[in-house]
Amino acid sequence: MKVYTYSEARQKLSEVLDRAAREPVRIKRRRGEMFDVVRRPVPDSPFDIPGVKTKATTEDILQAIRESRSPRRIAKG
Repeated sequence: MKVYTYSEARQKLSEVLDRAAREPVRIKRRRGEMFDVVRRPVPDSPFDIPGVKTKATTEDILQAIRESRSPRRIAKG
């Protein structure tokens, strides 16, 4: 683990972040406080899903949407 002083980290922020992408980095303040910098991976989007194969056409899908939005009549019995 590479240790940078606070001043070094400020001057070489790009280098610190590049290194933190590969391994943890520690920044030490003058008073002895220590801070660890680690990379956090970006989570996958919940909308990133594989497609579905279907025989439905665009017109089939649009018709289903129209039907779902039209007012429904309740049969009285």
